[in-house]
Amino acid sequence: MGKFKPYILLGVAVLVALVATFLIINYLQRTGKPKEVSLLEKQSIVVAVNDISAGAVLTKEMMKQADYLTSSLPMGNFSDSSSLVGRVVIYPIKASEPIFESRLAPTTVKTGGVAALITPKKRAVSVKVDKVIGVAGFIYSGNHVDILVTTTPRSGAGQADTITKIVLQNILVLAVGQEIERKGKEEKATPVDVITLEVTPEEAEKLALAATEGKLQLALRNFSDTEDVLTKGMTIPQLLTSYVGSGPVTPAKAGVERVVRPRPAVAEKPSVFVVELIKGGKVTEVKVEGRE
Repeated sequence: MGKFKPYILLGVAVLVALVATFLIINYLQRTGKPKEVSLLEKQSIVVAVNDISAGAVLTKEMMKQADYLTSSLPMGNFSDSSSLVGRVVIYPIKASEPIFESRLAPTTVKTGGVAALITPKKRAVSVKVDKVIGVAGFIYSGNHVDILVTTTPRSGAGQADTITKIVLQNILVLAVGQEIERKGKEEKATPVDVITLEVTPEEAEKLALAATEGKLQLALRNFSDTEDVLTKGMTIPQLLTSYVGSGPVTPAKAGVERVVRPRPAVAEKPSVFVVELIKGGKVTEVKVEGRE
């Protein structure tokens, strides 16, 4: 019996290990299943069928149902599309993207278009631009731009220098579109870019005056750049004297003759020559003045 004792102890240890392993696996299976089920649980919510632009009024054809994981679903979603019919979109929605309350105008707003996008106490003003003024077509709704105007101020004493000046900064672009313009009796219509800007009433006055009295130019801003920059404007003389060398540059005035005064004559200094005179065994030096 004594020689079988180690084998008996080894068998008991193996049996205890098997029982413990079985109990642990059984416990993990019972506690792990509810979590796995909750992680895979899905919920049907409303998403966009195609891209929806800002200002659009939602219809039933614009929306569909899609399943999303409940554990990763953000707040503000909708499970029923019928409650969204007639709501106005104030921020663009991409295809298959969930429709959230934060992308919609208040329920009191029933009319779509640009009017639904305007911030309270502000106005929407449209200006016609070409491809150059409109930054080669790279301006889209939601961008911010600066407005420059080039004009020649008029005064009683005559016309002043032409000047270019930033008159409005960090202006929100509400919409970008095209309209057809006919020039004179031309039969062919020309597409013209129209950019709608959100401005305050005072900024609207500045923009209207700038468009009437001069030529507009838009400058596209970075989304994170919101700081206003104060400038004095640029005139033609300042433009032509930029990037010059050191020292002042004095432009010549028309109608003024340049007088060249002759230099005063300098008196010539006489030259002195030394002459040696030899008389017998005596040598003497004589200095003689003369001119070269």
